Amino acid sequence: MTQDNTGKKTAGIDGIKQLVPSQRLKLVSMLHLTHRAQPVRRVFIPKPGSSEKRGLGIPTIHDRCVQTLVKLGLEPEWEAKFEPNSYGFRPSRSCHDAIEAIFSAIRQKPKFVLDADLEKCFDRIDQSALLAKLKTFPTLRRQVQAWLSAGVMERGALFPTKEGVPQGGCCSPLMANIALHGMEAVVSQVSKTARLIRYCDDFVVLHEDITVVQACQQALQQWLGGMGLTLKPSKTHITHTLKPFEGRVGFDFLGMQIRQFHVGKYQCGKSGTRGKHPQALGFKTLIKPSPAKLKQQLEAIGCIIKTHRAAPQAALIRHLNPRIRGWANYYASVVSKACFEKLDHLIFQQLRAWARRRHPNKSLYWIIHRYWRMESGENWRFSVTLNGQPMHLLKHRDTPIVRHIKVQGNRSPYDGDWLYWSTRLGSNPEVPTRVARLLKRQKGQCPACELFFKDGDQLDIDHILALSQGGKDEYKNLQLLHRHCHVVKTKRERATVQS
Repeated sequence: MTQDNTGKKTAGIDGIKQLVPSQRLKLVSMLHLTHRAQPVRRVFIPKPGSSEKRGLGIPTIHDRCVQTLVKLGLEPEWEAKFEPNSYGFRPSRSCHDAIEAIFSAIRQKPKFVLDADLEKCFDRIDQSALLAKLKTFPTLRRQVQAWLSAGVMERGALFPTKEGVPQGGCCSPLMANIALHGMEAVVSQVSKTARLIRYCDDFVVLHEDITVVQACQQALQQWLGGMGLTLKPSKTHITHTLKPFEGRVGFDFLGMQIRQFHVGKYQCGKSGTRGKHPQALGFKTLIKPSPAKLKQQLEAIGCIIKTHRAAPQAALIRHLNPRIRGWANYYASVVSKACFEKLDHLIFQQLRAWARRRHPNKSLYWIIHRYWRMESGENWRFSVTLNGQPMHLLKHRDTPIVRHIKVQGNRSPYDGDWLYWSTRLGSNPEVPTRVARLLKRQKGQCPACELFFKDGDQLDIDHILALSQGGKDEYKNLQLLHRHCHVVKTKRERATVQS
């Protein structure tokens, strides 16, 4: 797990970024719960869409490995305890599950919403309250306590950590979820019909009566105080999904704009209500990308184009395609078609300005035919021929809109139903098409180790017969492997060729 992690080459206070195989074997023999821990290295990264910065605590490689072992021991126990509407930083649960839970809660009736965020959640968790809540055996408890109180190294100075959980450690998300476990129970004590849906420290409370929502807010504030946490005033407000309330209608959650609209007598088009005609309800529910995220995507695309003003067209396409593919896959499970088309139109204008700047003395007709081509009866597409192969820019609208299926209730990846979880992994909207098809063909199993794929595993597409040995890049010559299985197979093939 520590070898597959994309941040594996980030150094702690010891400056060590990577270990060779012999050093890893030596490290394995040193992995014991010693009740000691080294301080973490403090690194600040900018928060998306904000001028604020988030502090990360980077542990050493040794502490990361021990934390991973502790997590493997604690996670199955707590996954059996966690509340069903908790979705953040849990295996096989995602933002899309939380959005679908909100849709299910409001699809039949408009409701008031408490849209709330916690003030510096990771930094202010009461360590004593967390350890008391952990309720594990003493050896493990003392090891967790050692990590929490190890301190932070920043600019060569050591600062004690009397509160909070260092954000950046392998165990930090699990510890935060343990600290926040019980919020649904607090809401259910106020009203059995109120719903709380949480993604780590972001959550919403839904009910048709505003007095119930306000009572839930007061109860949660009191309960959170026992964990050393408070609601963030600037990001906490009450709104309504359909009617204007305090100048707001609808709300944004996890990058989605969630809002309901009145349906007139002749509004019989498609809607997000599914299962009951919107005209019978008097409203329709639409969940789509939030305006802030649309603006952020357009600015990011513009920044890439500006950075590659003098680069070849192929280089620009190579840098733009991953950004477009990832963003479109995330929003492919909601009502995004109009947003995708709008983005594609604005990106075309940016690319046209990029091309005209390169050829100020050429006509627009010449520029369009130089950089855009008609492919198989489609509209003009930004493309180029590279090594005899066409290379084109992806469009957001190329991504099909497919409704995400929410995870079932209290389902856990530790319940032994591997077929269910591997099938869900293949239907995740953020999984590439080729990976999804291979998962379905392999029935969720890795052919190398014969283990089922799990959420969080790093997956690689491998050519069964290597391209260098005459293999072709087609589905019958592809298989899906764990990344570490892929590394072993590649080394074995190279050794065979050399011999």
